[in-house]
This record gives sequence, C-alpha cells and structure tokens, in this order.
Amino acid sequence: MNPEALNSDLSALAQTRSARRPSNVRRAVTTAVLGQILEWYDFFLYGTAAALVFGKLFFPVGTDPLTGTIAAFGGFTVGFIARPIGGVLCGHIGDRYGRKVVMMLTLLTMGTATVLMGVLPTYQQVGIAAPAMLVLLRILQGLAAGGEWSGSILLIHENAPQSKRGALAAWSPCGAALGFVLSTGAFLLVQNLPAGDFQSWGWRLPFLASAALVLLGLWMRRSVGESAAFAEVKATRHESRMPVIEVLRQCPREVLTVFGLRFGEGAASYLFFAFSIAYGQFLGIKSSWVLSGLCISMLLMIPVSLFFGWVTDKVGRKPVYLAGAIAIVLVAWPYFALLGSGEYWKVVAALVLANSITLGILEGAQPAFISEMLPVHLRFSGLGIGREVSSVLGGGLSPMIATALLAHYHSAVPVAIYLGVLGLITVVATLLARETYPKAMRAAARRQPE
Repeated sequence: MNPEALNSDLSALAQTRSARRPSNVRRAVTTAVLGQILEWYDFFLYGTAAALVFGKLFFPVGTDPLTGTIAAFGGFTVGFIARPIGGVLCGHIGDRYGRKVVMMLTLLTMGTATVLMGVLPTYQQVGIAAPAMLVLLRILQGLAAGGEWSGSILLIHENAPQSKRGALAAWSPCGAALGFVLSTGAFLLVQNLPAGDFQSWGWRLPFLASAALVLLGLWMRRSVGESAAFAEVKATRHESRMPVIEVLRQCPREVLTVFGLRFGEGAASYLFFAFSIAYGQFLGIKSSWVLSGLCISMLLMIPVSLFFGWVTDKVGRKPVYLAGAIAIVLVAWPYFALLGSGEYWKVVAALVLANSITLGILEGAQPAFISEMLPVHLRFSGLGIGREVSSVLGGGLSPMIATALLAHYHSAVPVAIYLGVLGLITVVATLLARETYPKAMRAAARRQPE
C-alpha cells in the first residue's frame, strides 16, 4: 500500500474519532442550529412579505387584492422551483468535497439575496423590472435553501452517536422554527409603524437586518469541522465522480420514498405558515393576531419536535412519522373552523394544533428518518433530489393552490379537503417506507459505549 495513502487514511480516521467527541458533537449541533436560524429567517421573510405587502408593491394585478397575493405567491413558488436545482448542485458538492463548504455557500447566497430584496424599487417606481428582480432574487434564495436543510441535518446526524441521532438531529428543524419566529417577529415590530411608513420603507427593515445575521453565521460556520461519517467514507472508499447520477442508479426507491415522506408534510407546513396569513386577511382578522399566533405555535413546536426526535430513538422512526401524518388528516377541518371563528384564542389554538403538535411530530422524526435511508457517500445528493423536488410540488405550490381555491369558492372547505388529501398522501408514503432504525439496531446501539 502507498505509505502516503495509508497516512492519509489514518489521519482521516483519527479525525473521525475526534469529531465524535461530546464537545465536537455539541459544536456541530450549535453551529447547525444557529446557521439554520439565520438561513430560514431570510427564506421565510419572503412568505410573510408576500402575504402582507408584495402583492400591492410588486404585483399590482387587477382590483381584487387576492389576485395580487396569488401573483406574489407565484414568486414564492419560483423560489421552490429553484430548490431542486440547488439541491442537486449542493448535493454534488457536498458528496464530493464535504458538508462544510456547502453550508458556507448557502448562507452567503441566501443572505446576499435577502439584503438586496430590502433595497429593491417597487413596481410604481420602475415598472415590470421590479417584480422581475424580486423573482430573480427569490431564485437565488431557492438555490441556497436547496442545500441548507440537508447540509444542516447531516452535519448533526453524521457526528452524533447512533443511540442519540434522532434526538440530536431534531435540533435542526428547531433552528428553522426559530428563524420563522424571528422573521415573523420582525414584521410584527415594523407593523407598529404608521401604515404609510410601513408600506413605503418599514417593510424593508427586516430584509436589511439580515446583513448582520449573515456575517455572524459565516463567522460561526468557519469554526466547525467536517462531519465524522463523511470523513470516514472519504478515508475508506473512492469518491463518486457524479453522485447525483449514482444515487438515482443505485437508490431509486429510497429517493422516491424521501419524496413521498416530504411531499404532504411540506405542502401542509406552508399552508399553516404562509397561507394562514392570507386567509386571515380574507376573513378580516387582524394580521397581528395571526402573526403572534404563528410565533407562539412555532416556539411551542420546538419542545414537541425535540421530544418526538427522542422518541424515535426509543421506538423507531416510522411509527412516530406515521402518527404525524395521521394528525394532518385529523386537523384539516378543525384547523379552518377555529381560524374562521374570528376569536383570538381560537386562532391561536388552530395554529398550535397545526404547527406545534402536527408539524412538531413530523419535524422531530423526519431528519433522522430520511437521512438513514441513503448511504453516506450519496446521502447529500439523494436528500437534495428527493426532498427538494417534493418541496416544489408540495410546499411551493400549496399556498398558491389554496389561495386560488379560496378566491374561486370564497370558502375554506375546498382548502380543508386539499389539506386532508395531503395528509393521506403522507400516510401512504409512510406505510410504504421501511423502518430505518429497527428494534435490533436500537438494542445494539444501547450496548455500545458513546
């Protein structure tokens, strides 16, 4: 054997053992979560602004305000269409060169696009160029988002001891939840400005504030090392030249399973997030009620997600995810009935039922569940394809479809049916999926020293 290659392998294996030390695991979790907060603060800003101001300022179509909102959500969808492209590009880089380089690139791209949104001229100022530039920046956000989620959970999952992977990986979506709370809270604050000031310049402040957050995120991510599992694979096997093609050739069923598990969950989540704001405006509910309810429900989602991530380490991933999928079906009708009541506590109860409980179960189980379906050397690419393609067809289209149904029928009943169908799709996908952490593996992991 080549001595240089042997020394390289031994060095990589030593790095692997070092990376799995408790202090390094904690550093990986902290860096991934904080990075997720900053990244998804940027990404969720568009969804909130699309429901509140973008329809009027960038897409002034016709006299019905719902028409402009549909157009603004069209830009929201364009960002999702870019996500599979970003997933493929980031997956290729992540499987060939490492998870860390991808996480630096995604944060820089997302932050730059968000800050530029805050300085864009409106339709009234420059005409059609305004929505064109907004959509272009949304595409850049979508490219970055396509790699961020997978990179973040893999950084945690691939450094964690096997017996705690479910519990620790669940921290990643908690970071996304906090990012949503920050973005929504930022809009709550600027909405206290006089209406004219908010429409003219106040809405820009949350976007411009992203500059400081991104600089902080880049500084933090420089300090984290490569994932232990990826370092081990690099030391013991030849790298794949085209991991995106290889994962489709070797693991087509697994990629399709990831797609199915994410499809209904992603679509439902963006109905609960973005469409809720538009529906509240349609009903005449104060936007501050919906935004504060969203903040409360997303904060409560964090302990629920962490708890059910821990549960997956005890009983397996599949039964927990199935419970969350069934919950989507069960909450579809009560959710809209409570929102339509016009009472503040019922609005908050609807959002807690949907986001804190239903999505909390799914988000707690999903990171470990779908990561374990794919081999390490193809994992980033497989997640990038399966999860992000489903994000387009599920999450990207759902606010626009729901708003179109509402505009046509002027009733939430068709939207509730649509939500129930999404839940059924998730139930079927979960039933067809294999358990990635069966009883024998759980027992073996408990016997291993950490």
